[in-house]
Amino acid sequence: MRKHWIDNLRWVTVLLVLFYHVIYFYNNKGVFGGIGGFGDYPATPQYQDIVMYLLYPWFMPMLFLLAGVSARYALQRHSGKEWFSARTRKLLVPATIGLFVFHWMVGYFNTVVADRAGVFEGIPGVVKYGIMAVSGTGPLWFIQDLWLFSLLLLLVRKLDAKDRLWNACGKLNIVWIILLGVLFWVGEHTLVRNPRPESLDGLWNLYKPLFYLIPFLMGWFVFSHDEVQEKVKNAWIPLLACAVVSGIILVATTFGQDNTSPQYLGSPLNCLYGWLACLALMGWFSAKFDRTGKFAGYMTHSSFGLYIVHYLVVASLGYMMKLYTQLPPWAMYLILTVAVFTLSPLLYEVLHRIPFVRWCVFGEKGRK
Repeated sequence: MRKHWIDNLRWVTVLLVLFYHVIYFYNNKGVFGGIGGFGDYPATPQYQDIVMYLLYPWFMPMLFLLAGVSARYALQRHSGKEWFSARTRKLLVPATIGLFVFHWMVGYFNTVVADRAGVFEGIPGVVKYGIMAVSGTGPLWFIQDLWLFSLLLLLVRKLDAKDRLWNACGKLNIVWIILLGVLFWVGEHTLVRNPRPESLDGLWNLYKPLFYLIPFLMGWFVFSHDEVQEKVKNAWIPLLACAVVSGIILVATTFGQDNTSPQYLGSPLNCLYGWLACLALMGWFSAKFDRTGKFAGYMTHSSFGLYIVHYLVVASLGYMMKLYTQLPPWAMYLILTVAVFTLSPLLYEVLHRIPFVRWCVFGEKGRK
């Protein structure tokens, strides 16, 4: 029997990612990426940036955790070979070939400022195209990580072939489940605290492979158990209350800092809030949203595609409004928010109806 709450939590989280990128694109807290804010902090606080502090600690770990749970369920129905082949088509194809078919357009806006400065002057067009394609990776780091974790999972299955560790994890009580948050903190400390500009440290901190591997494996070993899900479900109210309190304290004490820096992410309070938010939302959705309907069914089917295409809308429209209009900031936020939630579905619906493009950009084998 399908667990609709997992589907619902996944697509709701994806929608929050879309909204996060609207806020992030215009942030003035020093977070890498985007185009910058409408004044320097602290003279211009931009309190809308609070959204970043509330979402960033948990929403990507949540997606990896749910992916781990879903992998467990999928491998109960399919062989490892069948599953990994499907994962490769769904994840690796869009994250590689898709860069050259679609995401080079995102790369254009990521590199256009440098191009205006003459950085690409004299470089052949085909080379520029390659640079733009690679620069268009953007949010696709998520599915690149996920494909790598899927590969590692095949090894993990062999090491725990008799499910001894999995069975042991199913016996954890709610106290031990909460204490798993220590692994959250350990994972954040695998980041390079003082990244060197001339090195790949920045990419390591973007992809965070060791950190994100932890929630993925926790999904596989721990939260794929019905018993564990039930324990979190029964405790969702106190968990949510604790998450809200810790989130308020986190924002109140750290607003203005770069909330994506290794030092910030590795702080005990950030890790506590991020983990409690993951547990609380899993419990809440399990208790209250384990059902589906036409809209939920559509979002379950299309949320992956929305994630894939949405950043082109953010980057292109967000860039054009900031540089070429005199719109007030509130209007830019409003227009960009409406655009990302309307144009992204439209773009997805158009692209996934074109056979070759559908395969390249979404890893879809046939019409759905």
